[in-house]
Amino acid sequence: MGQVLFIVWRESVEALLVVGILYAWLNNGDAAARRGLPYLWGGVAAGIVTAVALGAALLGFSELLAGDAQTYFQIGMVLIAAVLIVQMVFWMRKHGRTLKKDMESSLKESTEAGNWWGVFLLVALAIAREGSETAVFLYGIGMGEQDASRGALIFAGAVGFALAFLTFYLLQLGGKIFSWRRFFQVTEVILLLLAAGLLLTGVEKLLDLLLESSDWFSSLNFVSTLTAPVWNTSWLLDDSSTFGSLVSTLTGYRARPALMSVAIYVIYWLVVSSALGKLKKPQVNKQAA
Repeated sequence: MGQVLFIVWRESVEALLVVGILYAWLNNGDAAARRGLPYLWGGVAAGIVTAVALGAALLGFSELLAGDAQTYFQIGMVLIAAVLIVQMVFWMRKHGRTLKKDMESSLKESTEAGNWWGVFLLVALAIAREGSETAVFLYGIGMGEQDASRGALIFAGAVGFALAFLTFYLLQLGGKIFSWRRFFQVTEVILLLLAAGLLLTGVEKLLDLLLESSDWFSSLNFVSTLTAPVWNTSWLLDDSSTFGSLVSTLTGYRARPALMSVAIYVIYWLVVSSALGKLKKPQVNKQAA
């Protein structure tokens, strides 16, 4: 449930940041700018509806599948969620510096042209993007939270959403300790750890499925080498315990990792750290709204 709470919290804060920037610009402008407020809220509603529709479509499509087909689909969604999380980090690294300026520039153009549907479309796409990513993340994470009840997952999501409003309020105060810049720095690391955990979960479940369904694959000599445990740190932190399971899902920690898991984890961090090193850190304006 920790994954669900964190994802809903982080994505909701990003969505609130977008809405806050647009609302502040329109509300603090002249009478002409304030005419765009109904279109802003209409875009928010449209974005939420789009995200909910995607979530419903994912669940509905999954229910149509059965057996291995459903399992392969779930594994695919886990891997897609991992890729999207990394992509989101890269996107914020690249666009975070100019996010406020770009959105206000687009709003100014829409206002001058009297094109309020441009405001509607801008916010609808922004909210739909955040919400759709959240739907994919939660579907992928749900595969690893099979022991948790649906009610518990909904509760975790509700808590994450409530914390997002509190976080947004605190960030708006412009504190030096808890600032937008610090927020994105800390959550960026957690997101990358979460993506690593999802990547390992997806690959490991795919390997288990192949071993169960294919005698030919399981008979290959290199498979036993890849699946052999490299070390055992259960004495330090057992990933089957309550706390160990939380650490495992949030970071990809394995008490008895297979050689394949270790290789994937190392390659993941080498690739991600190398790529991020070529990008500048975001400089998000502290006064977002």
